[in-house]
Amino acid sequence: MEHIVIIGNGIAGVTAARHIRKLSDKRITIISGETPYFFSRTALMYVYMGHMKFEHTQPYENGFWKKNRIDLLQAFVEKVDTDAKVLHLAMGNTISYDKLIIATGSKPNKFGWPGQDLQGVQGLYSKQDLELLEENAPNNKVCKRAVIVGGGLIGIELAEMLRTREIPVTFLVREDSFWNGVLPAGESAMINEHIKEHHIDLKLSTNLETILDDGAGRVKAVTTDQGETIECDLVGLTAGVSPNIDFLEDSAIETGRGVLVNRKLETNIPDVYAIGDCAEQHSGIGNRRPIEAVWYTGRMMGETVAQTICGNPTEYKPGHWFNSAKFLDIEYQTYGWVFGRKGKPEYEAHYHWRHPEEKICVTIAYDKNTEKFLGINTFGMRMRHQMFDRWLTEEKDIDYVIAHLKDANFDPEFYKPYERLILDSYNQTRNKNIKLKSKSLKRIFQLG
Repeated sequence: MEHIVIIGNGIAGVTAARHIRKLSDKRITIISGETPYFFSRTALMYVYMGHMKFEHTQPYENGFWKKNRIDLLQAFVEKVDTDAKVLHLAMGNTISYDKLIIATGSKPNKFGWPGQDLQGVQGLYSKQDLELLEENAPNNKVCKRAVIVGGGLIGIELAEMLRTREIPVTFLVREDSFWNGVLPAGESAMINEHIKEHHIDLKLSTNLETILDDGAGRVKAVTTDQGETIECDLVGLTAGVSPNIDFLEDSAIETGRGVLVNRKLETNIPDVYAIGDCAEQHSGIGNRRPIEAVWYTGRMMGETVAQTICGNPTEYKPGHWFNSAKFLDIEYQTYGWVFGRKGKPEYEAHYHWRHPEEKICVTIAYDKNTEKFLGINTFGMRMRHQMFDRWLTEEKDIDYVIAHLKDANFDPEFYKPYERLILDSYNQTRNKNIKLKSKSLKRIFQLG
């Protein structure tokens, strides 16, 4: 029986295993050194915040794996011998494979800061990181102040987590506005305000220089390029992530920043594949980056590689970009492409609306030459993915999107609608006379 070995039990690896099982009777083994069972990585923050227990983050009962004939092995892989098709494990034993899927995810970036390996300095990615955070910052008596380095989504999550335990937080962001390499200016400015309203000490245009030792191997303070010394008991390194592929250093598998793959997620070595955060396309698909450290793309790669391994060679086609996140109390969704300061093409124009009182805003990107709808960012409103995906495929223009925003509204009943305010502002800003269409279930679900 053909043996499929998957290194990594995140969303990419587990999805691949589940779909291979649906399609075949192949023998499947998942190896992970982090945890014996798959868990929802995005839910780790809620464990620390007391909203759930760790076992609640596991979407499958422990018996699911045996029932579906998926073997689990908790171990770290140290070396891959592709000639012999053997994995060497840290515990000293080996495991052979017929086909290998590398799905080892990411690790927090470190940029060689002096003191970055001191006790009390950590990232927030793995279950072990969560356990370490409980040791380093159980309360505001043990951790009198935390410094977070890096202004991305993990950084804002860590800040929210620490504030629930009333731990003072200083947030160092090298850009002059939060996440403005991704977000347009109006949205970034709103998030700056929101962070400060949550009593987080946001320091923009500020870089970490040194992490200072207390003399016993633990952090006592940091220094910045602004000449400040900030005393702290915890330093959270959240300046992005990198593919977790150090164990492949001496293998024949070709790597760049990640494991290099083609559109079928195949590496340069026959019968070896890579998916999820650790996979790197030789060139990005459309506007996408060659490495996509996003939950849903990992899931899609897992489904895709399962097809190929089970005899139906399939290219990875992720479709229109989308993502969602939370900035403290503000829900964020993005569909299509809305560029911030970084990488914005010359033809892209934005219509931006912000509520005069609430932390709610929308930015719609469109082609200023053709008026074609390119993408949308929403903050504080829930929108229907299905509608924007369809409008992007059908290449609707921005006027059509504005007129049909009620079809896209996915907020629960009794939530205040904002489509009229958005449309009125749009008409005034762009000297238009667009009429707002009533919500139509027939349009939404393409009935009749």
